[in-house]
Amino acid sequence: MVDILKDYDPITLEEMDGIRLMNRTDTKFVTSMDKLYRLLEMAAGEYRAQEIDGKRIAPYYTVYFDTANYDMFLAHQASHANRQKLRIRSYVDSNLTFLEIKTKNNHGRTGKKRISMSSFNPLIPQHDIVFQCQNPEFEVYDEFLRKNLHYEPMLLCEQLENRFNRITLVNRMKTERLTIDTNLKFHNISTRKNCNLTNIAVIELKRDGLVPSPILGMLSQLRIMPLGFSKYCLGSALTNWELKQNRLKPRLHSIERLSACDERMTERLTVNF
Repeated sequence: MVDILKDYDPITLEEMDGIRLMNRTDTKFVTSMDKLYRLLEMAAGEYRAQEIDGKRIAPYYTVYFDTANYDMFLAHQASHANRQKLRIRSYVDSNLTFLEIKTKNNHGRTGKKRISMSSFNPLIPQHDIVFQCQNPEFEVYDEFLRKNLHYEPMLLCEQLENRFNRITLVNRMKTERLTIDTNLKFHNISTRKNCNLTNIAVIELKRDGLVPSPILGMLSQLRIMPLGFSKYCLGSALTNWELKQNRLKPRLHSIERLSACDERMTERLTVNF
């Protein structure tokens, strides 16, 4: 994949400033690694690849919060409007970490608000974060959460973490961003179970409104169809069998087929995260 990305013209983080798409529509696709290679070869003339310190594949770390009753997970399963996710997202190579709130409204648009977290180390996460307003270290986070989150911060705890590698592509008109996530690894903090999805890629097309997109025709040509994929919900379902999963079963079956796994995919747990 590194060799294929060499055919792309680079785009720097500074050039990306005008296309953050903090209020956007998202369309997700899931495919096999074989088809991803073909897609990348097809798209080289239409897209530029984000490059940081000479690298075009960047490691990410995320930890998701939820209530003890998994209220955010259940709200997603019930397709509630204005549902939210709370996470810490680390851009590992860039040494940048943010506390982020994602809100999806009843018009299908996703908004994201975030605040920098300078003290968090994604290489050695402690899994002991509690948002207590009386804790001076978290006072600024408590204010941010109470202003933007629909949940009581003190009732939230870390539930799931995941690591993955991301490629970020930008079309030449700078009207959209395409992220491609591979080598997904999930670790459930409550159950201590892991699940690695090494043969699939999650592609997300992010754009304001419905501007024309060069990638859509290529995806259609390769028969890569839209498929909802929430890393938090699917990662939780794959590592915690006690969670309600009826609405997720079609997506789980699609992932099983792409991963060439049997019906007991979640038994293939690995110890290295």
